[in-house]
Amino acid sequence: MNTQITLAPLTTTNWIEHLPEAALLVDAGRDLIVAANSAMGRMIGKDRQSLTGTPCTHLFTDQRPHLITFTEETLFRSHGWSRDFMIKHRDGHAVELEISSSRVGDAESQNVLLLLRDRRQLRTLRERHEANHYHRGGLLEWRRVEELFKDMERENQLILHAVGEGIYGVDAEGRTTFANPAAERMLGWRVDELMGRVIHRVVHHSHEDGSLYPLKECPIYAAFRDASIKRVGEDWFWRKDGTGFPVEYTSTPIMDSGHPVGAVVVFRDISPRLQAQQELQNALEEVENLKRRLEMENAYLQEELSAEFHFHEILGQSDAIKAIVRRIGMVAPTDANVLITGESGTGKELIARAIHQSSTRRDRPLIRVNCAAIPKDLFESEFFGHIKGAFTGAVSDRVGRFELADGGTLFLDEVGEIPLELQSKLLRVLQDQQFERVGENRTRAVDVRVIAATNRDLKAEARQKTFREDLYFRLNVFPIESVPLRRRPEDIPILAREFLKRACQKFNRPDLPLRERDINKLQSYYWPGNVRELENVIERQVITADDWLELDLPGSDAGARPVTPRVPPARHFNGDLMTDDELRELEKQNVRKALEMSRGRVFGDDGAAALLGIKPTTLTSRLKKLKLEPRHFQDLKTPAT
Repeated sequence: MNTQITLAPLTTTNWIEHLPEAALLVDAGRDLIVAANSAMGRMIGKDRQSLTGTPCTHLFTDQRPHLITFTEETLFRSHGWSRDFMIKHRDGHAVELEISSSRVGDAESQNVLLLLRDRRQLRTLRERHEANHYHRGGLLEWRRVEELFKDMERENQLILHAVGEGIYGVDAEGRTTFANPAAERMLGWRVDELMGRVIHRVVHHSHEDGSLYPLKECPIYAAFRDASIKRVGEDWFWRKDGTGFPVEYTSTPIMDSGHPVGAVVVFRDISPRLQAQQELQNALEEVENLKRRLEMENAYLQEELSAEFHFHEILGQSDAIKAIVRRIGMVAPTDANVLITGESGTGKELIARAIHQSSTRRDRPLIRVNCAAIPKDLFESEFFGHIKGAFTGAVSDRVGRFELADGGTLFLDEVGEIPLELQSKLLRVLQDQQFERVGENRTRAVDVRVIAATNRDLKAEARQKTFREDLYFRLNVFPIESVPLRRRPEDIPILAREFLKRACQKFNRPDLPLRERDINKLQSYYWPGNVRELENVIERQVITADDWLELDLPGSDAGARPVTPRVPPARHFNGDLMTDDELRELEKQNVRKALEMSRGRVFGDDGAAALLGIKPTTLTSRLKKLKLEPRHFQDLKTPAT
């Protein structure tokens, strides 16, 4: 007969009782002890049965928060280890513990097994084992090992003291185990102040901006949690005095029997490197700014070189020209502002260039701004520049004309066209030599000399409050009048010959002679467009001439004698001098005739300005003074010729 033996399943009480160490099975979710073995009862001097069903936290009354954190870590990682717990024996003495933990059951289980060891007993057993080992090995072996450890310790200390990087160690709980002198110097803490403290809370608790740096996000702790080396290129440590500094560090886990038991951190203060990088970045930005500025200056100079100037040097022998040259020689060596007045086409820009070339600023650029050609809304950006995003269309930073002219000269042509609301800002720059780009708070300093030119009566406009009086006086430090051509007819032959020579070269024509009758015709003409008109007339005649110039000027006569300076041409009166009002009426009639011929058009090749040989902006200004409206001439028929 066969006998069948059935073994009962091993219950919770059975298997936990067979564990060689004190053990507790805890339901962490309900804080209840499910089971305890006899070894556990002996450790605290109680019956193990009395522990079942009681809260586990009652055994660790003073360490309840730490116990909760520890059990949560065990449930999260499936295992845990700590040497920070203590438990009281029934007789009142405290037992220092080393606890290993593991989750029991599936992933949803809240049961945790705790294995508790008396640390004092462990030390006793370890010392007894080592003593037996040395005893068996003999006294000589023991001394050899002792010397070996002393040598190793000495070498380690020498290395730790010699390196320039900060080095410290932490255990599995993040508490400091050692630190070298370099770490002390950089952190400002003594080693004895750091030992046993969670160093993250001491030197690594906050980011650079002061925001909290949670312990669970710290790469140093991740090194021994993941058993991998962590390298951080830029982070932030805090000193004892509350100041911080940027660091880079490497956290290397320390392994014991395949388990991480801590980490060694090697860190370096990277403040000098970051400062050098910032200085390099600033230098690169400065180079880039200088590059952009040089590019703009180059583009501006190329534009100036490609433009057609009416003349390249001051030509003439009249007393008016000699007086202008003398005044240029007087003011050029100074930094005084200059206001050049005169009709359009008289060479105001030439005078400005002569002042600049005769000054100590000749090696820096002369930057020209045509104030009449700038849209009202862009004056401030044109003068002072803007930053990216300052207004719609500002897709990049832009250097203004004042910044381009730094160290040189700024020539404000048609300065009377500057809007009244911007004149106060211009005045401030002239007074303080400081400005801000549009959209920027940074104040920039410049060293700029200003030469202004106008064909308007700014003094009268200042009295009428249409031009700032203080700006007028700031610009008019040294006035120079550019004399119209009709007041210096003796200069006409010199200018005509020069223009004729240039025109022949420009249009690849053989040299043409300038006869006496041609000079008489030129000197008999009133020249409302001044030198510019003279140059245009010469060029037009060179284009149409065969072997001789055929000058066809209104009111000119081949036998006419040259008029004397400051006297209006003979064709405008019958031997008598004309008053200023008569001259103005004559000018008004001349402009009216040009508007009739162009049917009210001011701009363009067939506009009234082109017929008169003056700038459209100049004509527009004159129309306002003469109270003529171009639209009134749009429906008129062109007079028969």
